[in-house]
Amino acid sequence: MLLYGASGHAKVIISCLTANHIPVMGIFDDDLSKTSLWDIPVVGSYKAEYESQESIIVAIGNNKIRQKVAMMIRHSFGNTIHPSAIVDPTVQIGEGTIVLHQSVIQADTHVGKHVIVNTAASIDHECRIGDFVHIAPKATLCGNVSVGQGTLVGAGSIICPNLTIGKGCLIAAGSVITKNIPDFAVVRGNPAKVLKIIDT
Repeated sequence: MLLYGASGHAKVIISCLTANHIPVMGIFDDDLSKTSLWDIPVVGSYKAEYESQESIIVAIGNNKIRQKVAMMIRHSFGNTIHPSAIVDPTVQIGEGTIVLHQSVIQADTHVGKHVIVNTAASIDHECRIGDFVHIAPKATLCGNVSVGQGTLVGAGSIICPNLTIGKGCLIAAGSVITKNIPDFAVVRGNPAKVLKIIDT
C-alpha cells in the first residue's frame, strides 16, 4: 500500500494497515522537507510511476483537500478496516475508505468513496454516507441517516434517526442533531442550530 500525506492521520492509517499485516511501501507528500514517517520513506510529491502496481489511500483528514488529491491520482485506491471494528457483512464500502479502531457500522449501510470512519464512531442500520465524508471519533449516527458528500460530523456528535444531513456541512463536536440540515450548513449545539450557510 501507498499513502498520500505524511501527517498524524497517516500514522493512524499505518496502525490500521499494520494490524491487517499490510506493509506501507512509501508515502507521497508535497512537503519536501519530510523524508520519512517512522521507518517508511516519504518520497516527495505524487508520481504516477512510483510503485504503480500498489494501491493508495489518501491520508488527509480535510475533506476538500482529500477530494482534490484523489481526483488527480492515477494509482488504484485501496481501503482498510481495523480488526477491532465491527462491520456487518451487508455493509457496502467504497474505494479509498478507512474504518478505524473500534468503530461500528451496522446492517445495510452504504459508505461512499474516500470516507473516514474514525476511532469508535458508530453508524447504525441503513445509513447512507456520501463520498469524502468524515465521521469523527465517537460520533453516533442512529438508523437511516443520510450524510451528503464532503460533510464533517464532528467528534462526539449525535444524529437522531431518519434525518438527512446535506453536503458540505460542518457539524461541530458534541452537537445533537434533531432535524434535517441543509447543504453547506455550519451547525452547533444541543439541540443543534444552523449558525450560517457556507458561501460556496
